Amino acid sequence: MVEVAVTTKRWGSSIGVVIPKTVLDEQHIGEGEEIVLDIKKRHKAKEFFGLLRGWKASAQDLKDEARKGWD
Repeated sequence: MVEVAVTTKRWGSSIGVVIPKTVLDEQHIGEGEEIVLDIKKRHKAKEFFGLLRGWKASAQDLKDEARKGWD
């Protein structure tokens, strides 16, 4: 299995991806062949901001908690 990150692009009313030539050559994939894609969305960090609203611990409290047991 090969893992490669690609960016989606609009093609008319659809969305498509381009598989790099290096991957096509490495996997011996040609035009008209059926392939199976395992799709995972890569989340951006900005999508996670605001998810922990109401978290009352300060950064120092979190660091102190993480350091417990290091002595």
